[in-house]
Amino acid sequence: MVQTAQEKHETWSAATAALGRAMVGTTLLGATLKGNDKLTVRIAGGGPVGYLLIDSNAKGETKGFIKNPFVSLPLNDQGKIDVKGAVGTDGMMTVSKDLGMKDPFVGQVPIVSGELGEDFTYYMAHSEQIPTAIGLSVLVNPDETVKTAGGFMIQVLPGASDATIQKVEQAIAELPQVSKLMNQGETPEEILRRLVPDGSSHILEEMPVSFTCDCSKDRFETAIVTLGEKEIEEMIDEDKGAEAVCQFCRTKYYFNEEELTKLKEEAKNR
Repeated sequence: MVQTAQEKHETWSAATAALGRAMVGTTLLGATLKGNDKLTVRIAGGGPVGYLLIDSNAKGETKGFIKNPFVSLPLNDQGKIDVKGAVGTDGMMTVSKDLGMKDPFVGQVPIVSGELGEDFTYYMAHSEQIPTAIGLSVLVNPDETVKTAGGFMIQVLPGASDATIQKVEQAIAELPQVSKLMNQGETPEEILRRLVPDGSSHILEEMPVSFTCDCSKDRFETAIVTLGEKEIEEMIDEDKGAEAVCQFCRTKYYFNEEELTKLKEEAKNR
């Protein structure tokens, strides 16, 4: 999923790590949704990558956009990709959930870390009041491709004992980066056993994840109609056509003069 995003946006290392972590975090939140519910996460921390925009749903289908994909920074003082430096810490994280109601549920929190795992954790605690631990990790190869990407989200349910919570907290504190464990060949199931070391975990469901974009020419036609008759006429007269590019998957859609003329009539009759 993250490698597809890297290819589509041609991101450099720091931007890849930021976009990848944001996509993994949003996918984890999306996995808690049901049916056709979906969510959008917008992260704008004032750093050189600009803002990140991620959409996901209950089926593990995620798409991501990064304003400035060409960001590569020196490693931080721990020898890791400087995601905090790329994202910045002067801004907000906004989560908008479309749950099929009239208005979406919107939660917003300040960016407290810029490393993103802590920011998703902070959002869950302060906006949804659910004690949660979220870890996000992306390993980038020297040639800018993605080596591994992964994460975890652990939530405390009502009735959890203090002893159980302490055990999990200790396991999280001792856990190496998820992407490094994956790079060593550990499976999600094996990583789960590190987080729940007493063997009391039970896998209830497995779900594939993917970079999936739902853009289409029809959607862009609708968007062009909303521009109005005058602006469409200018496209016909000045450019003899139009090209629309999806910001998420970079797919290009072309509209010739005949197609634009039909859309202009549609705009006129609105």
